[in-house]
Amino acid sequence: MKIIYGLKGIEKFKKPVVALGVFDGVHRGHRRILEETVRISHRIHGTSIALTFWPHPQKRKSLYSLEHRLRLIQEIGIDACIIINFSRNFAKISAEDFIKDILVKKIRAAYICIGRNFRFGQGVRGNFYTLQRLSGIYNFKIKVFKMLKLGSRAVSSTYIRSLIMQGNLARAKRLLLRPVSILGTVIKGSSLGKRLGFPTANINPHHEVVPPYGIYAVTVLLANKRLNGLCYIGEKPTFHKCSKEHIEVYILNFKKNIYG
Repeated sequence: MKIIYGLKGIEKFKKPVVALGVFDGVHRGHRRILEETVRISHRIHGTSIALTFWPHPQKRKSLYSLEHRLRLIQEIGIDACIIINFSRNFAKISAEDFIKDILVKKIRAAYICIGRNFRFGQGVRGNFYTLQRLSGIYNFKIKVFKMLKLGSRAVSSTYIRSLIMQGNLARAKRLLLRPVSILGTVIKGSSLGKRLGFPTANINPHHEVVPPYGIYAVTVLLANKRLNGLCYIGEKPTFHKCSKEHIEVYILNFKKNIYG
């Protein structure tokens, strides 16, 4: 997947089919939009593109970091992802100008896929109605997706975020269509576990929502290998004066150096 940061690096794509959204968490509702974007692009022999934003337009703590999100979008088969820096200046662009100047002039969208509840443009005044109204003028097609529900609850990043923070990981897994995961970098710790005979990997999560304090049985994905382990999330009151949140993983039958 080609990753493009900002609008200046956008090249001329063949028949762009654009999925528009934040896609925080890439849950089952997002997957439906992205997968259909790929299908349409194959049908018209075009290019599937995810157009997303960072940081979160609603200034929320992200469910997943940008890097994590990009990995999941790539797994779906999207050809290119354009990441727009959601700055104060960008937030002032009206919905109509966003469509005209970015979707039409910059990307040359042939098709746009959007969730029915997604809003965009200054004051979040733009929605799928705005796109439908201008589609005839600018000659692009649009496909709108209803909000997906599981039982009586709508599948949303906000709901999944609350489930993870409450520790309801089984429910979150159903909405994500995969186990809850944390993407992070291994950093150097106190090496106390190593001295005690149980070396652990200290994890710096990439701005991600973390489950409640506890010990979890986990699967570690490292260099495309799946390893079993135990994850501790909490403080270190016995060994540290600092009460900062701490994440460390003990990987079973594993002794390699994995810092960074």
